[in-house]
Amino acid sequence: MSLSPQMSLHSLLFIPGNQPRKLDKAFDLQPDAFVLDLEDSVPMDEKEVARRTVAEYIDKLTDTGIKLFPRVNSLATGFMYDDLKAVVKPGISGVSVGKITDGNSVKDIAKVLSGLEKDAQLEVGHTKLILWIETARAVINAYEIASASPRVIGVAFGAEDFTNDMSIERTSEGKEVAYARSATVVAAHAAGVTALETPFFSFKDLEGLREDCRASAGLGFQGRFAIHPSQIDVIKAAYAPSQEQIDQAQRVVKVFEEAVRNGKAATSLDGLVIDVPVVERARKILQLAEIAKLEGK
Repeated sequence: MSLSPQMSLHSLLFIPGNQPRKLDKAFDLQPDAFVLDLEDSVPMDEKEVARRTVAEYIDKLTDTGIKLFPRVNSLATGFMYDDLKAVVKPGISGVSVGKITDGNSVKDIAKVLSGLEKDAQLEVGHTKLILWIETARAVINAYEIASASPRVIGVAFGAEDFTNDMSIERTSEGKEVAYARSATVVAAHAAGVTALETPFFSFKDLEGLREDCRASAGLGFQGRFAIHPSQIDVIKAAYAPSQEQIDQAQRVVKVFEEAVRNGKAATSLDGLVIDVPVVERARKILQLAEIAKLEGK
């Protein structure tokens, strides 16, 4: 399954790669993507078991039509090549890679993927990348990372590892990660890739998740990783255009196009100025709504 740039990635569900029971439950779920995890959720002595299990379930989950992005271990662990060798096959849209530090690391990963794609008789470039910004160094290099390869279709901020790297406390208010979050989302938009928000670990607090997602979307994040199936619908709703936003966007485009026909470069609606930047934002909302409609959401 190839990944078109027009596909949405609002909700991505983590599933531990060494737990077949949880993988079996995936067939009844509808996130935008499954992230079959070989990294943080898998103990060191379970890595090989997880590789075999994930490789098996890639073949099974392909039939769901949901995008698959296995998350592999970072370059620094020494596990990455074996992980990639196990998962690079026709069923995946791409891979998610943690703890990226700079653009050269991305280029090294891309070269490895090219070789593995040839071995798997895949078109070179088939396997896309979602990269995690999780350290101080990565935040400084965020744009370099996001623009390092045409394979990159998204970057994700990882607050837990970032605060660990900074030796600071992770709080529910999130002030300590405000700069890093903003740097990540700006870099993503500058590079033209999807900006993905850090997971919300209080998985039973769905109202808290909803509020956090709304604030996140207001910063420019376009999706988020779920760590529990109950989070999927909340995340989808928060990052996809609401019907109210769609209706307003249609009104904005209509009055602007009428103004253009009358030789004007701007107009007003409900007491607000409608000019080119405003109508371009409205058209983006309508484009996202059309993508969601085409994907059957």
